[in-house]
Amino acid sequence: MIRLLVVDDHPVVRAGIVGLLADADDLDVVGEAADGAAATALARELRPDVVLMDLRMPGTDGVAATGEVLAAVPTAHVVVLTTYETDADILRAVEAGATGYLLKDTTREALLDGVRAAARGETVLAPSVARRLVSQVRGPHDRLTERELEVLGAVARGLSNAQVGAELFITEATVKTHLLRVFAKLGVDDRAHAVMVAVRRGLLRADHGG
Repeated sequence: MIRLLVVDDHPVVRAGIVGLLADADDLDVVGEAADGAAATALARELRPDVVLMDLRMPGTDGVAATGEVLAAVPTAHVVVLTTYETDADILRAVEAGATGYLLKDTTREALLDGVRAAARGETVLAPSVARRLVSQVRGPHDRLTERELEVLGAVARGLSNAQVGAELFITEATVKTHLLRVFAKLGVDDRAHAVMVAVRRGLLRADHGG
């Protein structure tokens, strides 16, 4: 059972999100918070697996709250759920440690899939967010860096983000940032497709050894 904390400063929106997810057999909405400070306190108390985090809230915003939640509960995975999709917002959220970035116009099934993927430690991107990042890095800069190839090679061997970070002596948040850029450069939105495309392009060996 995936333990879920929903954070949004608008009560009607928050109730709508909870209502969408409440009848899923494998999800348990264990708490709701109206701001970042409350989210951190509840996360510390309830130890959720996934936190759906609004981005712009009064007081402690979603980016700051993401960092605070993950500091309090390192095993949690934060998925930003917002109406905003600027490049700056996306990168700030990922660099704070967010596992995913979804938009509030997403379908129920896509939201459920995103929560489940996040619980497995996978990076989750709304298609329009992925397209923004693709357009941002297309052109002469779309080759993977050596570090991005190292991260992708480790992912191809089945390592989690935390394990990749430990192996390469970088933080889990940095691993997520590298993967986000890999996804954008390869035009994909998940780990499996990133590995598949990288193998097809000859960037990784077919045995996934890097």
